[in-house]
Amino acid sequence: MQPVLNVEDVRTLEESLTRAGVSISELMRRAGAAAANEVLAMGEVGHATVFSGFGNNGGDGWVAAEELLRKGVRVSVITPVPADEIGSDLARVVAQGALSVGVEALVAPPRSDVEELLAQTDVVVDCMFGTGFHGTARTPFDIWIDCVNASGARVLAVDVPSGLSAQTGHIEGPCVVADETITMLTLKPGLLSDKGRDVCGAIVVAPLAEQTDELAVQADPVAWRAEPGDYQAVIAPPTTAVDKFTRGSVLVVGGSTRFVGAPVMAALAAARTGAGYVTLAVPEPIVPIVQSHTLEIPVVSLPAEQDGAFSTRAADVVAKLAEHRSATLVGPGMRVSSGTVAVVSALLNSESKLVVDADALNCIARLTSGQLEEFPELLRRRAPLVLTPHRSELGRLVGLADTPPDSLTSMLDAARRIVWADGGSELAILAKGNASVCVGVEAAVLPKPGPASLATAGSGDVLGGVMATLLARGDVGGPDLPLLAALACEIHGHAALMATDQHGSRGVMAGDVIGMLGLAVDAIEHRALTAGLEYE
Repeated sequence: MQPVLNVEDVRTLEESLTRAGVSISELMRRAGAAAANEVLAMGEVGHATVFSGFGNNGGDGWVAAEELLRKGVRVSVITPVPADEIGSDLARVVAQGALSVGVEALVAPPRSDVEELLAQTDVVVDCMFGTGFHGTARTPFDIWIDCVNASGARVLAVDVPSGLSAQTGHIEGPCVVADETITMLTLKPGLLSDKGRDVCGAIVVAPLAEQTDELAVQADPVAWRAEPGDYQAVIAPPTTAVDKFTRGSVLVVGGSTRFVGAPVMAALAAARTGAGYVTLAVPEPIVPIVQSHTLEIPVVSLPAEQDGAFSTRAADVVAKLAEHRSATLVGPGMRVSSGTVAVVSALLNSESKLVVDADALNCIARLTSGQLEEFPELLRRRAPLVLTPHRSELGRLVGLADTPPDSLTSMLDAARRIVWADGGSELAILAKGNASVCVGVEAAVLPKPGPASLATAGSGDVLGGVMATLLARGDVGGPDLPLLAALACEIHGHAALMATDQHGSRGVMAGDVIGMLGLAVDAIEHRALTAGLEYE
């Protein structure tokens, strides 16, 4: 896995490298050289233009310019001030050194000159702002960013595209849209989520020192980005010695007269992901409708109130059904009422492996008055438990209903309030967003994000079915539970990619994703099990 560090922890990492004998000046030299090499790897480059700023990120750009010049590339640096007026001592020294060997510099040029230069440029190297940037780019940088984005030149961002917050992934003004970002030392959360996914392009990590990986781990990563081979730990080797029971049995509990389709989609997703036996338990009034859409899935009728949701009498029946299933998913389409709260409470008190989604999460929020971390005993159980909230549901669980988490890091903070209060390794939170994160008491895992086509009604119900099936088919729990949740996200996302190929980025519906799940499971598991192998 690749460590992901908060911006403030990257500074700690830099200090650790300095103590280990790698000075800040040496890190700058290596960063500039890495950026120059990445420019050359982007293809034929006759002319490169470096946009530098006032700080050390600008210094990286001056070093890159000097390296490119030495390798035969015509290079120009656009700088807001003359080299001898740069505020950072280190950046000022490397800028003066680059000028002394013939690097061409344009100091605060007018827009017309910038546009004329960019018309002759093959690759732009963006070194205006570093990872400490937040807020809005001011003049002249806002003008330069507009010129870069309109130029048509290939763009390499160094450390972070200028205008993007490397911590939150938010953009408050003009921002460079890069074809590639070479980020130094380690990944940062804002590069991987929210607007960062739109502007970073391909991300390359330049560790800069052999000690970096070890020291990054010591810096306490905020999360870990999963790579294909990591999933080997939660995937059983392929075998033909199976039957429908050894492949796992899943119980899906949900539905109401208002939301009939949600539990159907979850149950179908569980079956398509590979569960050998799926049972669907729904309120009595919707049984005929549900049965007409689930020919291969038995449907159990449960007591309902006049409003079409479960009655309290359903709680004991559901708990007994769960005793005979490998895993249970509760929540899709269920609504929030005294009856559904009773059903969720009964399942939390059961011994079943459990996935809690959608309105079941809102039932928990109601039970705890939106302060779940104040009731850790509610979630403490011996069997694995996975909560799958989207940002709004997560906010309701931790008293942030009016201001739900709006970034990857704030999602992490909210999820950790819950798992750390619980303190047990049998709880994981799959916090859903444009980039999801799977949080356990020991670590948080970032799966590869799915495509934008997943932003459609029912997508979360499908993911719940995938998660329940993965829980049902093995004995994964403890520290590996967040990794298993990340695997569910990867399968879900890959299925959506295949559905996108057939239906377009805006035409995908949840049912289209369900139809691709079987192929996605095969593809993701094959990729994981063959990671690191070399083929002729």
